[in-house]
Amino acid sequence: MLYRKYIGIDAGTDNTRVYVRGKGIVVDQPSIVAFNNRTHRVVAVGKRAKEMLARTPSHITAMRPIVNGVIADFDMAKEMIRTALREHLTWSFLTDAIVAIPTNLTEVERKSVFDLFKEIGASNVYLLPQPLAAAFSHRLEVYEPSAHLIVDMGAGSTDMAVISMGGIVVSRRLKVAGERFNGEIVKGVRDKLHLEIGEPTAESIKLHVGAAKPADGVREVTIRGRDAASGLPREEAVKDSLVRDWIGPSLRKVIDAMKGLIEITPPELVGDIYKNGCYICGGGSLLQGIDELIAREVGIDVHIIDEPMTCVARGSGVVAESFRDYQAALEGPAL
Repeated sequence: MLYRKYIGIDAGTDNTRVYVRGKGIVVDQPSIVAFNNRTHRVVAVGKRAKEMLARTPSHITAMRPIVNGVIADFDMAKEMIRTALREHLTWSFLTDAIVAIPTNLTEVERKSVFDLFKEIGASNVYLLPQPLAAAFSHRLEVYEPSAHLIVDMGAGSTDMAVISMGGIVVSRRLKVAGERFNGEIVKGVRDKLHLEIGEPTAESIKLHVGAAKPADGVREVTIRGRDAASGLPREEAVKDSLVRDWIGPSLRKVIDAMKGLIEITPPELVGDIYKNGCYICGGGSLLQGIDELIAREVGIDVHIIDEPMTCVARGSGVVAESFRDYQAALEGPAL
């Protein structure tokens, strides 16, 4: 008897995660590729490549082939995913890929996802909107005539959607998420503390003292970088209040987008959202106090989805494990 393989894939801006039916998540690595410009060969993928970020000589480029949730470098993205899966999966004409994608992609962007996985070796490619994947992972009753608001705050973009009857009623995507927060921190440290730092240090600051609302007491983290005036190494302490000021405007854009989404949602479904609350996931959901900030500003209960970093991959895995039960929610085989 022929056995069809199903895999669920969350190829995000920051991390790539792959769920293989019957095995669970077998790949969880940074979405980064290091490329040698002289030999035109890939020298590292994933964790090893991330260690090279902002630390490579001129002939080696460490890059993210997926930007804002969209494939920015087709060849590098293909090499990254192919290398990640080499040890865990043997492709065949019976391998189907369920790929989680951001909402509101253009036809060209959707086709690039389809082409990428077809070239890697998938027999069929199915597209699954990320908010739906997150809802499936949390086992929400999305096939009932009752609405749920899902907000996925990833690294490259924030996806939000109102889901009812197994589909997306209204959705919105904005390019304001973890990477934008990092950029604001880099700029803030340079302007306020006159210290030049890179993205990895900004990420560390965000993880240690980043918050959406004031915390009890003062928290700070010590960082090292290049003095903007002298060009020499220097150490500086960064307080949580400064970080909150730097990322505050970006958080305001996310909240305004949520309000705008609710404004265009059918009235009956708005009542459901008030009853059911909002479910948030992605790396941004781990920002301290983000749930309390949204609850206060939007006026609804906010729930953080279990294991928010991996919920989209696990949601695609739910589909992979019970494909026929969820096939109606998929788009595909893709265009």
